[in-house]
Formats: sequence, C-alpha cells, structure tokens
Amino acid sequence: MDALAGLLDGPRAHGAFMIRACFEPPWAVRVEDRAPLTVMLMARGDAWITHDGGERVRLRPGDLAIARGPDPYTCADTPGTAPQALILPGGECRYPDGSSLNGSMDLGVRTWGDRPDAPTVMLIGTYLMQGEISGRLLDALPPLLTLPAEVWQCPLTPLLMEEVVRDEPGQEVVLDRLLDLLVISALRAWFSRPEAAAPAWYQALGDPVVGRALRLIQDDPAHPWTVNALAAKAGVSRAALARRFTELVGEPPMAYLTGWRLALAADRLRDSEDTLAAIARRVGYGSAFALSSAFKRVYGVSPQEHRTRAA
Repeated sequence: MDALAGLLDGPRAHGAFMIRACFEPPWAVRVEDRAPLTVMLMARGDAWITHDGGERVRLRPGDLAIARGPDPYTCADTPGTAPQALILPGGECRYPDGSSLNGSMDLGVRTWGDRPDAPTVMLIGTYLMQGEISGRLLDALPPLLTLPAEVWQCPLTPLLMEEVVRDEPGQEVVLDRLLDLLVISALRAWFSRPEAAAPAWYQALGDPVVGRALRLIQDDPAHPWTVNALAAKAGVSRAALARRFTELVGEPPMAYLTGWRLALAADRLRDSEDTLAAIARRVGYGSAFALSSAFKRVYGVSPQEHRTRAA
C-alpha cells in the first residue's frame, strides 16, 4: 500500500449526518458542532464559508469544501449576513439566541432550509464521531480546503442528489458509503495539487534518503527499527539520516516511528476487535502493557477508553 492509500484508508462513516440544504438569500448558518470532518458540495447557487481562524472561501456550483473540526465556521450567502440558525453537536439546530427551531426548517426527507426549490442548494455530509476519521488523516488536513469545479468535476453529485432524499430500508448505509467515497475521491484530487499543504512527512517521501526511511517504517512498523538500521538501508550514516530526517519531517526518526505505530494502533482499536496484545505485536510493541503505557502518554486515554469512545 502506498503512502497516500494508507492515509486515505480511514473514512468509515457510521450513521453520518447528511442533508440537502436549501436556502433563499439572505441566509447564514453558524456551525459549532465540533464534528471532526464536514463535506460541503455546492449543487446550485453560491455560498461563502468563513472559518473562525480567518480563512474565507467562496463556493460556486460544483465546488467542494471540507472543514476539519472542531473549530466553528459560518456558511452564508454573503460574508456579512448574520446567522439565522446555529448547528450544535449531534446535529441539534437552534436559533442564535439558543431557542429551539422546533423543526421549523425541516422540508422533508434529509432536506432542510427555506424551501425545496430555493436558488441555493448545498449537499452536506458530516462525520459525527472522532473515531470515524483516522487521526493521521485529520492531522494531514488544513482547517478548510476547497476543490473548485474547474479542477475537479465530482462524478458523484447526481447520485448524491438522488440518494440523499430517498427513504428506503438500508438507506443510511448507502449514504455512509457514498460519503466515504466522496471524501476519498476529493482528498486524492486535493493531495495531487502542487499547492496542497500536505504534511511534512508526505512531502519528504520524495527525498531519496528520507523517503526510503519513511517507506521502511510505514511498510513494516512492527520491525525493531533503530536509526542505525534505517540509515544502513538508506545508504547514509546515522548522523546524516537523523539530521536530514528531522529537517524534512520535523521530528527525529524514532519520534516519527512512535507516532506512526500509535496512530496505526488507534485505527486498529477502532476498526477491529483484535486484542490489545495482538495490536501491540502488529505495530511493534513487545506487550500490551508497553503499548498501553505509550498510548496513554500520547493520547491521554487508555486504549480501551479510545475503543469505547469510537464504538
């Protein structure tokens, strides 16, 4: 598996929040749901997305945006429009003063807003739980990214428009898988762009020395790697590898190895029923105790707590 495939082998929606939002200008929605990842695909009309970090982008028909949580953002017809609704964790909708909308903006099956034939239509898919998206993937993304229609034509738009309003048995699973496919396809296109702010380790894969060491770690994390062993495989001295690796990746080889092993362990805890001992062996720890100690030191919770939260 190549590095990009490994990075994108993460989205696993489970009962994701997916709607067709229909708005009549002026409109604005404040999003404070703390969701790990939200996809917005413009089907009709224009919208502005303003991130609390200061970034602001305009979406036109066919454009796609991905917001990485948990920071809030605002979607609106123009940047100056005051929010008329507030989206909170769990998909709860309220007026800006905190009072309940009481379903006043519900328009039918997974359709929400002012009126179904409004001039602005946006497809929105939200991963509600942290465990549904790999931590390695979230760490690789900026708070807000966009893919204009002129550089990426989404082939899923017609199918999503049709499926999101269906009310049939198993429909939730169909939409979960479509959302996963949409995210994977969009991020593959985004990572291929020269201006994409890919993580340092991803960029370092192109270096003949550091790239070799990174691939050795990623392909066989269970191997008892040392800096000497990696340097020998890369054909340089220990000091040369340590220096160049730190310069390009931003951390020493052994620190990166630890982070990679723990990220893999976190994903296995979420995606499998393997015992902690089996996961420890798979990612390069000698015992369940050793993995548990390292995991809690970095993530702040035990492996069992992480698994329970992601369930």
